[in-house]
Amino acid sequence: MAVIVQKYGGSSLADEEKIKAVAERIKKAREEEGKVAVIVSAMGDTTDELIEMAERITSEPDPREMDMLLNTGEQISIALLSMALQRLGVPAVSMTGSQLGVATTEKHQKARIIDIDVERVNRELNENRVVVAAGFQGVTGEKEYTTLGRGGSDTTAVALAAKLDARCEIYTDVPGIHTCDPGLVPGARRLEAISYEEMMEMASLGAEIVHPRAVELASKYEVPLYVGQALKQDEGTEIGAESEYLEKSVITGLALSEDDIQVNLRGVEASEEMPGKIFTLCGRADINIDMISQLLNGGSTMQLSFTADKSDRDSIAEIMDKLEQELRISDWWLDEEVCKISVVGPGMRSQPGVAADVFNLMSARDIMVKMVTTSEIKISWLVPTGSEEQALRAVAEKFDLTYE
Repeated sequence: MAVIVQKYGGSSLADEEKIKAVAERIKKAREEEGKVAVIVSAMGDTTDELIEMAERITSEPDPREMDMLLNTGEQISIALLSMALQRLGVPAVSMTGSQLGVATTEKHQKARIIDIDVERVNRELNENRVVVAAGFQGVTGEKEYTTLGRGGSDTTAVALAAKLDARCEIYTDVPGIHTCDPGLVPGARRLEAISYEEMMEMASLGAEIVHPRAVELASKYEVPLYVGQALKQDEGTEIGAESEYLEKSVITGLALSEDDIQVNLRGVEASEEMPGKIFTLCGRADINIDMISQLLNGGSTMQLSFTADKSDRDSIAEIMDKLEQELRISDWWLDEEVCKISVVGPGMRSQPGVAADVFNLMSARDIMVKMVTTSEIKISWLVPTGSEEQALRAVAEKFDLTYE
């Protein structure tokens, strides 16, 4: 009998009526497909509310205690959803991340999954019970509770599916993956299929439907992945290997990220070692660097710019203050009024001219391109905040990413 792992996000479980509707969907899946394991997030805005509560107690909550606090959010979801299933006559058992057997690293709030012991899950499934388990959380070898950070529930679901050799279905409040955000680009088309590679690029560049950690894991273990709408039976998007469908378009999708900050350094010593010193300090502070631009001033100094996540603003400022003293950097500043736009598509490997089209579209609309980065299947560019909607719609029209 086949096993399916389903994941439901917090917005799909925001109130009692939605929980009951999700239970009906799980019941149907169990009747049609076989064994079902379910991974859930905390209800609605529960996680944000818990964080706000902690910050009202202290401005610097201890990471271990934050994990103890945040672990409670998913426990509410798993218990209520299990009750809703039992009400429908479906045998169900709730499990925390620890009971699920999710072993993690010791990094509080940013833990990584080491392994999942699926002995108990298999036992419960073999006894025809639906397993309803908490995503986003696990336990260390020292029995300390941890949380997995961004994308933790998606990652838990894919990891469990990999261990169970199962298909993974991720349900959200949107009907699958679109060529771009329908809220920003009216008429954005739903994709019937997309490759792991492209989905990883789109997810890492701002398409928030599935977290890149989860897609990377699915690709590594060849987990069949599906994304659909939780409370409707509409068709969604299959994520997997390359297909002929993907070869019909140069550009598959368009993504927007509003989580970037641009860091600018002026008067940096023009040496081969200097960028490495700066980025080593950032790496030690767990700051992920994205775009990088280096410009020689014609003498002994250069200007260096890079982008990072806005959540790392304070850590970056602390590092820059230190570098200003130690490396005699004459000036540095942060630009938070920027956003990143990206196009992704396999056709760029064989068809030239996409970059030229992008620059011409921006130039025709007087949109400043502040930085650019590319790979085989994507182009990303940084633009000032306020110009993103115009830029997105222009690119979507040019590359036929809408129904219109």
